[in-house]
Amino acid sequence: MNDSVIELDRVVRDHGNPPVRAVDHVSLSVAPGEFAAIVGPSGSGKSSLLNIIGTLDRPTSGRARVDGRDVGAMSDAALSALRAYRIGFVFQQFHLALGVSAVDNVPDGLLYTGTPRAERRRRAVASLTRVGLAGRLHHKPDQLSGGERQRVAIARAIVSDPALLLADEPTGNLDQRSGAGVMELLQELNEMGTTVMMITHDVRLAERIPRRISMRDGQIVADDREVTV
Repeated sequence: MNDSVIELDRVVRDHGNPPVRAVDHVSLSVAPGEFAAIVGPSGSGKSSLLNIIGTLDRPTSGRARVDGRDVGAMSDAALSALRAYRIGFVFQQFHLALGVSAVDNVPDGLLYTGTPRAERRRRAVASLTRVGLAGRLHHKPDQLSGGERQRVAIARAIVSDPALLLADEPTGNLDQRSGAGVMELLQELNEMGTTVMMITHDVRLAERIPRRISMRDGQIVADDREVTV
């Protein structure tokens, strides 16, 4: 039995008519507990690939298995459940509800799991504490720094304890110091067992990540792992 969190086999994704190929016969395997960066220029297919991995999109052809499930064979309802329970998302934009406290922003994803209200709040508090915001539970987005807002977004992404955390340019809107703090948090989450995949344009940032997957023209052109002794 394959125990990969992500298993892509010659995945293709075309968009539009006439079709434009965004992902071109990509095969990729990611094991539990890995931390990988997807790097490449704009238009290289990074976001399209991440959307397939996150089950936000289906392959045009090829097979994509995420957390042991064949994405192409699943219903929309089953995919929604997979995202709710097993996949966390962090984006460059924080996507926080304005005028709503951090502790009320975090449990949004749990609404789709049928988790009782009291348990949603308990887990939101635990998640915010985990990302270092125990003292900011009742602060609203406009009362938080950019780095703190991204930490709230990460807390929201991990509130369901997902097997896989997907981050699309999570430091793109942050200053260097805040971005470094977010990277340290992602590394800590990875060290605690969360599988993390991150898109970044920052080559220096990618160099800090154990595995670097380079894309160009919809294809993987390099896949480098750090060798540990």
